[in-house]
This record gives sequence, structure tokens and C-alpha cells, in this order.
Amino acid sequence: QVQLVESGGGLVQAGGSLRLSCAASGRTFVRIVVGWFRQAPGKEREFVARIRWSGDMSRYADSVRDRFTISRDNAKNTVYLQMNSLKPEDTAVYYCAAGTAIATTDTFYDYWGQGTQVTVSS
Repeated sequence: QVQLVESGGGLVQAGGSLRLSCAASGRTFVRIVVGWFRQAPGKEREFVARIRWSGDMSRYADSVRDRFTISRDNAKNTVYLQMNSLKPEDTAVYYCAAGTAIATTDTFYDYWGQGTQVTVSS
């Protein structure tokens, strides 16, 4: 079992930055993959970024590449999503998820956090 708790969401103006945190507890080891997904109102949940707990296998959605950075702090059992140059279309509930598959599809992730709201005003 892996427990995930997100934090760091909020309201920010376009062009601003936020850093989301995903604190993990329970069964964490280097093969665990942590992904960030988001879901905007009326839209399907979509992949944002992922990283393996060992620090490799990072990947980004085209829509956030060069603006978002995923990283992890093993000592704190936390994965971060640094979001820069935010746009109104980044507005969504952001979820972190964990699994063992190196995937960008949400069905491959077994454990999910409760989500944190990110709102970007224009």
C-alpha cells in the first residue's frame, strides 16, 4: 500500500508559478513510478508528468514540457511538480498517483491522492 497526499495548489495569475508536493508513505521503493495527472471541469483526466522513485524515467506531456519540472526528494519521500509560466488552460484538479508501470495512462496507476486545485486567472 502507498498513501499519497498532495498539497501546494491555489490561485495564481497567468505567468506565475506554483509548486505542488506529493508526500508518499507506506510501500515506497526505487521501482515505484509517481505520476501527476490533472482534470479540468468537463474534461477527461490527462497525464502531466511522471518520474520513477530512483529519479530516472521522467516524462512530460507536450502541453507542459519546458514549463513544468518533476523531481523527488527521497529523504522526504516527496515528489514535486514545479509549474512555471502558468496559463489559464492549466486550471484543473491535480492528482498524484503511484504504480509500478512506467506509463502515462492513468489506468496503470494503483494509488491516488485526493487532488489539489490549481486555478490560473487571466
